[in-house]
Amino acid sequence: MLANLLIKNYALIEHLELSPDPHLNIITGETGAGKSIMLGAIGLLLGNRADTKSLYDPSQKCIIEGTYDVSGYAVEHLFEEEELDFSQHCIIRREISPAGKSRAFVNDTPVNLETLRRVTNQLMDIHSQHDSILLGNNEFQLQVVDTYATNDALLKKYRTDYRAHRQAREAYDQLKAQADRMRKEFDYNNFLYQELANANLQAEEQELLERELTLLENAVEIKERLQLAYEYLENPEQSVLELLKAAIGSLNQASRLFDEYTVLRERAQSSLIELRDLADEISTSSSQVEVDDERSVIVRDRLDLIYQLQQKHQARSVAELVALQEELEAKVSKVLTLDDELVKAQTAADKAQERMLQSARKLSASRKAVTKSIQQEICRWLVELGMPNASLSIEVAEVAPTVDGVDFISFLFSANKGIRPQELRNVASGGEFSRLMMVIKYILADKRKLPTIVFDEIDTGVSGEIAIKMGDMMHHMAHNHQIIAITHLHQIAAQGEAHYFVYKDHSAARTVSRIKKLTLEERVMEIAQMIGGRRPSETVIHNAREILTQTASRSTEKSQPKLF
Repeated sequence: MLANLLIKNYALIEHLELSPDPHLNIITGETGAGKSIMLGAIGLLLGNRADTKSLYDPSQKCIIEGTYDVSGYAVEHLFEEEELDFSQHCIIRREISPAGKSRAFVNDTPVNLETLRRVTNQLMDIHSQHDSILLGNNEFQLQVVDTYATNDALLKKYRTDYRAHRQAREAYDQLKAQADRMRKEFDYNNFLYQELANANLQAEEQELLERELTLLENAVEIKERLQLAYEYLENPEQSVLELLKAAIGSLNQASRLFDEYTVLRERAQSSLIELRDLADEISTSSSQVEVDDERSVIVRDRLDLIYQLQQKHQARSVAELVALQEELEAKVSKVLTLDDELVKAQTAADKAQERMLQSARKLSASRKAVTKSIQQEICRWLVELGMPNASLSIEVAEVAPTVDGVDFISFLFSANKGIRPQELRNVASGGEFSRLMMVIKYILADKRKLPTIVFDEIDTGVSGEIAIKMGDMMHHMAHNHQIIAITHLHQIAAQGEAHYFVYKDHSAARTVSRIKKLTLEERVMEIAQMIGGRRPSETVIHNAREILTQTASRSTEKSQPKLF
């Protein structure tokens, strides 16, 4: 439902703000007063192309903003698909800069025109004698069938299963693509893994091997130096230990003469013990140093292998090589288990597809079950609106699953006897289209909230009893959803809960289009003028007042008009 409409700086409209009634709104006015301008502005909200020539003041930007109450419209999935924030009060805004740049917003999120059209086509339909945005659209025709069949629950279940199937299928496709890539890389990864696995690398071995190789490469000199050090300590002819023993003997004699030298003797004795331990360790170390050319070759080869692997894999340590080995092992193992995972993913996708198709079959059956009733009911009402030879058939074709199911709905129509029904967009004239749309909207009015519909003089060529019936139908339709009707017939104008009058204001230097909501007395005069011209007689005014009174009386009954 359109809760508020703001138009600034568009054509002859400097500033216009309108808060339509939730039910039936009537707009009247003289030809050229600006009714079509309002429709043009609303058309911008529906994604029509913008033109800077339509700016009232070329130096200022144009703003068209509509606030919609979308509670009960079941459009949450559309916002989800377009990744838009959903709110019960949806704000659609279109801006045109003086430079010609056009921008569109849905709840303050910038959108392109395609997204704008997809959203607003669910919120408002401008329907004139010469044009219908929705009726010739197969998606709308499908919505008509679903609304008539009250398929909300079935459609919601199907869409849940449809999304689950898509997710399962995408998961399988991604896994399969991954498997194909990994299989192509398997031989190479397996070769790298086996090379590292065969090397049997240990995290700390490089440092140990490097130390061992240093020892092996210098074994001869190390052994000589250790032996020489030992001889300095234990040479039988003249060693440090023998000299230290002599020094201890002298200190022992001195301490007998003066006991304070006992400390010196004890320190020398301790040094002797330490040096003997040192000599033993040097001897042991010397005996452990072996000149082993064969072991040197083995250690050198092992280190060469480690260095080659590090250079090949750009690793700085054996630990990094071990980590790479584990990573390659995981990739190789993944390939070896991919078949099982693919089977599981394929099974999950197949089960999800079967659930989706089961839901689709139920939804399709519900749609097919009501097509005959829709055809009959529409044709009955078209007879009442002066189209006795009209015929309508609804074809249902099976298509690949989409978010709306597996059905392609097509309305085939003929307004004339003996003419084979064809697709609506190809055969219906403006007046026929208008009455057909009215009938469809009428029979759906009790089913669910539908987009706000703007009827733009669809009563052209209609008068008398049919005009009264159209007015009654509009009034009844407006019980459940919003209608804005631009009309030149008093029979329809009298039905509105709110009546707006569009006029030109010539009081300033430049003509401006304005709109005002009429009071009861102003409505009487406007309807009288629609009946009897600019200067209606008292009798005509009385008739206008009587028409409004009768209409108000009928509107309190809250029952469907008896048109048969």
